[in-house]
Amino acid sequence: MTLSVLRLLTAGESHGPRLTAILDGLPAGLPIDRDALNLDMARRQKGYGSGGRMAIEKDEAQITAGVMNGLTTGGPIAIDLPNRDYERWRDREIEPLTVPRPGHADLTGAIKYGYRELRLSLERASARETAARVAAGGLCRQFLGALGIQIGSYVVSIGPVVAEIPDEMSYEERFRAAELNDVRCPLPAAAEAMRAHIWDVMQARDTAGGVFEVVAVGVPPGLGSYVQWDRRLTARLIFALASIQAIKGVEVGQAFANAALRGSEVHDEILLAEDGQTLYRETNRAGGFEGGISTGAPIVLRAAMKPISTVLNPRRSVDLATGEPSATVYERSDFCAVPRAAVVGEAMVALVLADALLEKLGGDSMDEIRPRLAQLRRARLEDLPMDDRPWRFGYEDPGESPKSSS
Repeated sequence: MTLSVLRLLTAGESHGPRLTAILDGLPAGLPIDRDALNLDMARRQKGYGSGGRMAIEKDEAQITAGVMNGLTTGGPIAIDLPNRDYERWRDREIEPLTVPRPGHADLTGAIKYGYRELRLSLERASARETAARVAAGGLCRQFLGALGIQIGSYVVSIGPVVAEIPDEMSYEERFRAAELNDVRCPLPAAAEAMRAHIWDVMQARDTAGGVFEVVAVGVPPGLGSYVQWDRRLTARLIFALASIQAIKGVEVGQAFANAALRGSEVHDEILLAEDGQTLYRETNRAGGFEGGISTGAPIVLRAAMKPISTVLNPRRSVDLATGEPSATVYERSDFCAVPRAAVVGEAMVALVLADALLEKLGGDSMDEIRPRLAQLRRARLEDLPMDDRPWRFGYEDPGESPKSSS
């Protein structure tokens, strides 16, 4: 999958001098709030179960191109993120890494690129790269926010601990409540149970995974398309979330639960509001989509994160230098990264939705885009006139010669 209007490239290694992100395609005239951007960067670093690296880094995005006097210019935006940990590594003699760790890209990277040192895989495959994504996604979040679209996330499970969030709890309430604890769960009792599970995992020198939910509120209907497989917005969002390190499953709405139900129990019925014009749904089991196109309901996505691959208890492997069985060597890592991964999920959803909105609206400046958004067709009878008369397909018969126009 590629983006249609926006382009994003990230560069850099986990222990290199810096990470770099280049985001191209945001319109001119968007005010950029540096404090809000750095708040996103800080949120990515917080979460119970985080490893020692988060105590070293303090990510602050340095915008070196594409923003002048606080406004985007329409040109590519360059973001620089220095790695503080680089100073501890730059002059060190580093022990060779020749024992691939299960669950990492160590072995597959060596197979693909022919590396003779496994750390080369580790450096680029590391989730440290997500800091650059969060920086770029933070800019997209500000673009969406300027057009009335809000994105948030929260954790719904850690290991076997599941938060049963009541339907009547609004998404805005969930977003706010998730920021009040270090596992980012909106239910305090569930948050404590999740924290206790992570503690138990840490004492066992192990790791924990879980599931987080990302929700976008205020997205207009009509984004995406079913006319080609790669234009379905559902597919693009699934791709984006699945591209995050350690994410192994993504669902739209309550997809996996829906799979166990009958069709009559799943599909969101279309109703007419009392104004006689507005079409609405009482449910949103489809997660904000029909036919790969946004419906205007909240977009709801869930992502499952496997337990982090780096564990203190050695795993069985093979030393590629000697050909002998060997135990893995521990590299510093998180015990549980789910609360932090949710913030990365927000960034990826913001990136894809910003791209889809620009694809729909066009325009090179915010002044062009705002009135176009206001003119979009909505789910209202007055926007959906029907001919209401018999018609024919009218395809040309492939066995007939085209009729002359003369």
